[in-house]
Amino acid sequence: MTSHAPSDPAAAASTATRGLQGMPGEFAARVSQLLESMRSIGASLDLHSTLGSIAETAAELARARYASIVVIDSASGDLADFASYGVDEVDRDRIDDIPDTTLTVPIVVAGENLGDLVLAEKSDGGAFTRQDRDLVRIIATEAGIAIGNARLYEESRRRADWIDGASAVTTALLSMADARDALEVVAEQARSLANASAVGVLLPHPDGEGLENVAVSAEDPDGIVGTVIPWYSPAATKLREGEAVFVDDTASDPRMITKLGRRFGPCMLLPMRSGTRVLGSLVIARQRGDALFTESDKTMAAQFARQAAVALVMSEAQNDRERLAVYEDRDRIARDLHDLVIQRLFATGMMLQGAHSAAEADDVRERIDKAVTELDLTIQEIRQTIYSLQQQPPDAPTGVRGLVLREIAMASAPLGIEPSVSFVGPVDTVIDPATARHLLAALRELLSNAQRHAQATQIGVVIDATAMLPEGRAAVRLTVADDGVGLPDESERRASGLRNVEARAQSLGGSVWTEAGLGECGAGTSVLWQVPAAVPA
Repeated sequence: MTSHAPSDPAAAASTATRGLQGMPGEFAARVSQLLESMRSIGASLDLHSTLGSIAETAAELARARYASIVVIDSASGDLADFASYGVDEVDRDRIDDIPDTTLTVPIVVAGENLGDLVLAEKSDGGAFTRQDRDLVRIIATEAGIAIGNARLYEESRRRADWIDGASAVTTALLSMADARDALEVVAEQARSLANASAVGVLLPHPDGEGLENVAVSAEDPDGIVGTVIPWYSPAATKLREGEAVFVDDTASDPRMITKLGRRFGPCMLLPMRSGTRVLGSLVIARQRGDALFTESDKTMAAQFARQAAVALVMSEAQNDRERLAVYEDRDRIARDLHDLVIQRLFATGMMLQGAHSAAEADDVRERIDKAVTELDLTIQEIRQTIYSLQQQPPDAPTGVRGLVLREIAMASAPLGIEPSVSFVGPVDTVIDPATARHLLAALRELLSNAQRHAQATQIGVVIDATAMLPEGRAAVRLTVADDGVGLPDESERRASGLRNVEARAQSLGGSVWTEAGLGECGAGTSVLWQVPAAVPA
């Protein structure tokens, strides 16, 4: 994509008309009409409708019955857009069979051919003239400006999305106690941003065998987690050296030697590098036949991988500091117990033993003996506590409520709105850890789905720990409701992420269904995900 596209259509058209002085008055009038039409079209960012208006203007001013604008994808060479005027009224193949009455002008901006503007069949039955060609060239310039502006806008919007995604990843890595959950957030964010079919996070295998896939976000995740790319693989070798690998077709690329590696189409393998240290790799893949990754895609994804690596290093450092602070605090408590509490208990015991010798009544001696025994037991318990404090503490668990709130906070930036959230029942005690993991993954998927498809202005999340299954078993119910455009049709359902959510529920013996959303008259969608409160043993 060129970064030098003009941004003022009228000025560009004015430049294109220089040197046309002296043309017949009729042509000058048509140019004036063209400039007025261009001003009315404006700088709309809706590229397809703008190109349609330009095609209509071209047909009217050149007195052609049919006009079309063909836009070519700069990366793959495939058709990126097609706008037309009058073409629906005839068989398009017939236009190609009329070379004498067809006028084709390339759309070129900054030396890059973006497509063609094609006119067919003069309304008077004659041939297109030189004046028609000059006029259409001016219109092609306008089309190029519209395409260039739209691409610039799309790139800036997608760059902002990648920045928001990197921010969400940093938040996740710095706040999540479970590293695996944090890496899944990395995979899910990258998949959404790159419009990919599957994304995996690879870390060095503990046994040094290669790179192991430890977290994945995919339409079909079966057989991906746990796979290892051996170090002798050409791709793994490049990644270990901190170099990115870009593959247009994994099935035919000799660098992809694993069966899993040849399962997809266009693929980016990006090192997660911080300084000279390579922590792992981010693999972003699309299905076979999908669009190739553009240079802009590659640049933004590589920056995202580096940001994820920096966040991972910061997370490690923060965890180390937190563990050190815990150790220091535990050591201080242990010293205080040993130096102060135990010494005072010893002194109290010795005082009681002195009182025992002076006591005359048997019942007093008995009570003193009992008190000394209790002190001895207390000292033993304190010593055991000191020993426990000197052991490495386990990671402090985080409740379901806190994890849900953290997910909501991380989703707010890419969504552009802050979802509301409410809890029903004792969610921290009813929902077991295994069920909580699936619930959080389903929540992330549904929020990501809302971001990509719903176009919502309101999103509400409810976690209900008091739900019941039809057979009377305790259940947990997740509801994500919005006021957006509604569910996609069945052909888009897989791409929307709902299939993943349904599969998670079914694997736990639960179900997923939809109801009316938050908008007026029930507009939008509510997705309800319900599973047993505890995973069956």
